[in-house]
Amino acid sequence: MTTLASGLGGDATADFENRTYARVTWRLIPFLFLCYVVAYLDRVNVGFAKLQMLSSLQWSDSIYGLGAGLFFVGYFLFEVPSNLLLYRYGARRWIARIMISWAILSGLTAFVTTPAAFYVLRFLLGVAEAGFFPGIILYLTYWYPAHRRGRITALFMTAIPISGVVGGPLSGWILGSFGSTGGWAGWQWLFVLEALPSLLVGVMVLYYLDDGIASARWLDDRQKTLLQDNIRSDAVGKLDHSIAAAFSNGKIWVMCGIYFTCAMGNYGISFWLPSLIQAAGIRSLLSVGLLSAIPFAVGAVSMVLFARSADRRLERRWHLAVALLVGAVGLSLSALFGQQAFLAIAALSFASAGIMSLAPLFWSLPTAFLGGAAAATGIALINSVANLAGFVSPFLIGWIKDQTHSTAIGLYLLSGVLVAGAVLVIGAVPARLVNR
Repeated sequence: MTTLASGLGGDATADFENRTYARVTWRLIPFLFLCYVVAYLDRVNVGFAKLQMLSSLQWSDSIYGLGAGLFFVGYFLFEVPSNLLLYRYGARRWIARIMISWAILSGLTAFVTTPAAFYVLRFLLGVAEAGFFPGIILYLTYWYPAHRRGRITALFMTAIPISGVVGGPLSGWILGSFGSTGGWAGWQWLFVLEALPSLLVGVMVLYYLDDGIASARWLDDRQKTLLQDNIRSDAVGKLDHSIAAAFSNGKIWVMCGIYFTCAMGNYGISFWLPSLIQAAGIRSLLSVGLLSAIPFAVGAVSMVLFARSADRRLERRWHLAVALLVGAVGLSLSALFGQQAFLAIAALSFASAGIMSLAPLFWSLPTAFLGGAAAATGIALINSVANLAGFVSPFLIGWIKDQTHSTAIGLYLLSGVLVAGAVLVIGAVPARLVNR
């Protein structure tokens, strides 16, 4: 920034910088948002497919929970290598590869007939998608300094609740309207139709994304200089050590533990929300889809408000801890009022307000002290270890439901995990590390 600032007045410099970042944001975030919406839709539409799939194939909740969770085993094993390949070969080609391969595998899930085939495809889907989310988080560090990245990450990650707002009604409509069409069940049409957007957007990535500032032809030289100077200034003091050093960094493992608790709550909501609404007495599949949009819509608003507040106050820990506690209270209330539709949806909306706010708040922590190869490895390591919660959470709730014929105990357990996460945030993360 200093080179550019010497030729501009203070007000003119600030105006030019804001206009430049606005240009970057309008260019990148809507498209990355679209990518994540279709990605998340393919990841969690199995929760809606479950409403028909289990009875159609005569499967138990444990089979569903194990299959839903095996996605994250593949994700865990291949996430760090995938992010390193993105770091080496560039975002454009690697993100396109991820999206096209997972679209094909997601569509193939329509044709499973045995638990083994379901398990294999869910595992391979995790392998295919590994690296997508941490790759985008890494990609944002190429464009935005830390003090701008919190709200930008939140804008990008509103794709998670928005995918629920869009995907819930869409999935309910597909399940209710396409049954027996062409000899396929509604759940089969669900997997095929919702895979198509990922395939199309994956091809678009090849023509739209740039690997970084230097290759962005839609920026002029002054804008590129400003952005590159800001990124260089932001990198001062960050860790940029070897890949092996990232694995031995205690701060990174603390982050893994914190994000594991966040992910436990997130996937508890994502994979079981349709079933929880149905258990509250809602029988129409379209109504389940429409009502499931309410908690996700509340989560989208809460996510942005939490992130803006954290950026404005330059405070991360307490915002994250409060969001964890809000999620815990909401899940406990949803277990308590699970048989009363209005109260259950209100409680799930409260839970969603906290849980959906967690990820953008969390990712402002590790990206505040990681840079270079350490960022590529560290971000992927944190996300892959934490996303094992995506295996533990649905499988555990499914097993508990089979044993007790109720999801209430599982929801109380998830609430306890979120409380533990809040304690870990306050007790193990120094304020000076992240509050800037």
